[in-house]
This record gives sequence, structure tokens and C-alpha cells, in this order.
Amino acid sequence: MYGLWRPRVLGAWRVPASGPAILAVNHSHNIDGPMVMGVSPRPTHFLIKKEAFVGPLGTFLTGIGQLKVDRTSADRTAITDALGVLGNGGVLGIFPEGTRGEGDFASLRAGLAYFAVRSGAPIVPVAVLGSSEKPGRLIEGLPPLRSRVDVVFGDPFEAGDGSGRRTRAALDEATERIQKQLSSHLENARRLTGR
Repeated sequence: MYGLWRPRVLGAWRVPASGPAILAVNHSHNIDGPMVMGVSPRPTHFLIKKEAFVGPLGTFLTGIGQLKVDRTSADRTAITDALGVLGNGGVLGIFPEGTRGEGDFASLRAGLAYFAVRSGAPIVPVAVLGSSEKPGRLIEGLPPLRSRVDVVFGDPFEAGDGSGRRTRAALDEATERIQKQLSSHLENARRLTGR
């Protein structure tokens, strides 16, 4: 990432140095995940759509510990693998919106709340800014080479209410709390970076 672009990483020290953690990343461009993997202070295992696991790229993604997920159903293998990462004290990366979009955390899927409440792992909000501002001249599908991309890590927070409940209502409440925290972090990151 540092060879192709000029990442400016802010707040990486906020990622817990040990123990399970979940990086909740906004997603507006296809380089957002690789950018976070490249600049994170700890190895990160992202849940990535199964369609990306094709040919040499699939072999590479599997080799670096990324997790394949079928987004069309409740993928039990992906759920087990993700909980395994957290159970082993690792870092799980999630795009809480489920797919690439505006990157504004406007509509979250329940997966992030489920993993956070089930594992008890803190959520670290991550804002990637600048990856989708303008297309590159050399390769239109990528940001301009050597352009600045900001990655802003926020303060870790707990998703649950402390009760330990895992009911549907508890997950819905956790999702609301998460959305407020992520939206607030994104707003602060934009103000901090001027983007």
C-alpha cells in the first residue's frame, strides 16, 4: 500500500495490542480492505465475499488468512471461522454495511453486532477516506497512484449493554449503538482530515 499510494494513518495506537478486536471499516472502494490490512498494527482477517476467491487471488487471500463468506445466506462456516479468529485473540475485519457503497455507515447489517456481542470483543471504528474521490488515470478502477488515502482508527467500544443477552432485541439494540458510534467516528475523521 505504501508503494502505490501515500496512506496517512491516524490513531493506529487505538487498536488493542493484544486480545480479540473487531475492525469495523467503511467501504466505498475495493482498496479499502487491502489498505486497512496493509496499515493495521496487527494482522487482520477480513470477511470477504466468496466471489473474490477465484484463481490465484483466491489462493492468495486464503494464504494470508482472509475468510470467505457467502453473502446470500447465513454462512455457518464463515461464522465459525470468524468466531475462531476472535476466540484465538485475533483481529477480525468487517465491512458492517455488507457491501461497497457510499461508505457512510448508513445501513448496517446485523453481523457486526452478532460477532461483537457473542465474542465480547471491542469494536474499533475505522474510516478510510480518499479512496473513492477520483479515478486514477493509469487504472480507472483504482485511486490515482501516489495519492493520499487517510485511514483513521477510532476509540474501541463495547457493543453490548453489559447484560450478556444475545436475543434478537439485544442484537437490534447493539446495532443501533454501533451505528451511532461508527457515524460519529466517520464525522470526526472527516473533520480531522478535511475530507
